[in-house]
Amino acid sequence: MLVTLEILLPIFALVLAGFACRRGGIFGATAASELNRLVVWLALPALLFDIMAHATWRQLDQPDFAAAFGLSCAIVFGGVLAIAMLRGRHLADASIEAIAASYPNTAYIGFPLCTLLFGQASLTPATIATIIVVCVLFAVAIVLIEVSVESERRVHIIAGRIAGRLARNPLLVAPAAGVVVAACGVAVPASVESFLKLAGSAASPCALICLGAFLGEKRQSAPAGKGAWPLTVAKLFVQPALAWWLAAGIFHLSRPLVQMAVLLTALPTGTGPFMLAEFYRREPAVASRTILFSTLASILTLSVLLTQMG
Repeated sequence: MLVTLEILLPIFALVLAGFACRRGGIFGATAASELNRLVVWLALPALLFDIMAHATWRQLDQPDFAAAFGLSCAIVFGGVLAIAMLRGRHLADASIEAIAASYPNTAYIGFPLCTLLFGQASLTPATIATIIVVCVLFAVAIVLIEVSVESERRVHIIAGRIAGRLARNPLLVAPAAGVVVAACGVAVPASVESFLKLAGSAASPCALICLGAFLGEKRQSAPAGKGAWPLTVAKLFVQPALAWWLAAGIFHLSRPLVQMAVLLTALPTGTGPFMLAEFYRREPAVASRTILFSTLASILTLSVLLTQMG
């Protein structure tokens, strides 16, 4: 347990530092938003591009890992969405609840944690997981919300608007560009490589501090605790259990890949669901509470998981 805490403490210490800086007034009201822009528009795209530009097709060709991780996300998303709809929730609100229960924080916590545990070999699986979460899962939620709130009834117009938003997503464009560079065999110039390394190295620490600053925001209290706890349980227990069953029992992945799949799905909820709720002016309380509850609870759950993994 002590070794596990030594691995986790530096990560959560950065989250706590961001939280303390925001609560203590060192960071202003827009700090989390600006840090998030830095990570989303510069640091993380640079890291994703650099990884994909240097990855071989053999490394990226991991359909079983992608299927195990992706299906665990999809099953939880679909299950929570169906339950919320049966409870009479609006499709937009149900979609936000569904993504809050199935959106692991692979970008902010997954990369640094996997790197500490598995080394550089984990970067490609972590990238695959991040692409599934940030591009595929996020895109599905956006489509459902857009469909539910879009006044325009013509399908081709709705599809065009959604496609335009996805095409401007830097977390989708950057890895796709990296794949093109790798496929064409283009050598990245040394100066560009240095830029990518410097910018990419800022992704993890800035993202963790950003998460802490986000959690440190003083928000109006809302009766969202009861709604957030089931989503937290689904995120921290149901999703990794599904990932383990799929990775080990169905796809028979190697032990390290099984561990990576379980670990990445056992991460707390990322900030994406809250950003969606804020952007579409839906109820953000359930999403923000789920992020807070799952992040705090994951200190214990991840410690237990890593101890069991040895």
